[in-house]
Amino acid sequence: MNHNTPITPRPLPLSSRTGRAQRLASADQLRAQGVPAAEVAAHCRPGGWQQLLPGVFLLQPGPPTSEDRLKAALLYARRTGAVPPQGPDAMITGLAALTLHRFSSAPPLTALDRIDVLVPRTRRLRSTGWVRVVRAPESPEPVELTGVPVAPVARAVADAVSGLADAEAVRRLLTEAVRGGHCEPGAVVRELSRARLLSRPHVVDAVDSLLAEGRSLSEQRLYEMVREFALPDPLWNVDLRLPGGPHLGGVDAYWPDQAVAVELDTRAPRQDDDELWTEYTRKREHLERLGITVVHLTPRKLREAMDQQATVVRTALMAAADRQPAAYVVVLPR
Repeated sequence: MNHNTPITPRPLPLSSRTGRAQRLASADQLRAQGVPAAEVAAHCRPGGWQQLLPGVFLLQPGPPTSEDRLKAALLYARRTGAVPPQGPDAMITGLAALTLHRFSSAPPLTALDRIDVLVPRTRRLRSTGWVRVVRAPESPEPVELTGVPVAPVARAVADAVSGLADAEAVRRLLTEAVRGGHCEPGAVVRELSRARLLSRPHVVDAVDSLLAEGRSLSEQRLYEMVREFALPDPLWNVDLRLPGGPHLGGVDAYWPDQAVAVELDTRAPRQDDDELWTEYTRKREHLERLGITVVHLTPRKLREAMDQQATVVRTALMAAADRQPAAYVVVLPR
């Protein structure tokens, strides 16, 4: 035997939840189990262990699997000295996270040459190799997918978009996030705004398409709610005016006999959000002074609790008999 002879890796004295041989370990874990650095170096000769990232080792010969790369990235982010006491943990984000969320528009893990890991802003950690470190002032609550902590869809989309210059790829990701029911448009736009990505023209164009997509889906859910819960048919997408007077505003559904209107809140969280909300509030207060009940629905409420929203609308319609008659308004197509 000479110094180039491959060393057969000995079983690592680390327990595994599945009872299988441990594939990955950090330098800290090896040290805690009594494996000195010299022995680690000996095991890392050709045909033995492999150092995938600084302080992270694959304890098997052969190329790492996609799962190995994901877990290695997390081990790298959790090294001693990198994790603050009682600090939030690292999680997979970006395109790798969207692949785990089963996005068809995200490439398979085997095709990714980079894995993004989201860590708190105060973490002393650098990007290295195929791991890109992404920092956040406030880390979101991760979801566990295939045993790996993963960023929520809205955050993962924003981190993926930050590294994409292809306008069509950005549009596909944003559209799938909404059309696939993963999250609401407002949540995605909010994360893009926090990441300061709304100054990029190709991102702004994709956001405009996203908001149109989100509104269309919300309107479809509103139609579905009226149909499935046997509510009276309203007048859809109309403008209200006083006879010979000013324009009162548009509503998404209106029951003239009961003077009940439904308005969908599909606002995007942008810089003029406060001004737009003031306009919403002013319109609602004006209509209610005229005796018109305005039911305010959000896309999220329609998606997650359609039955409850149908009850709210039905209650408003039934209560019309106990109210003073509303002012006469002119209803026009919008």
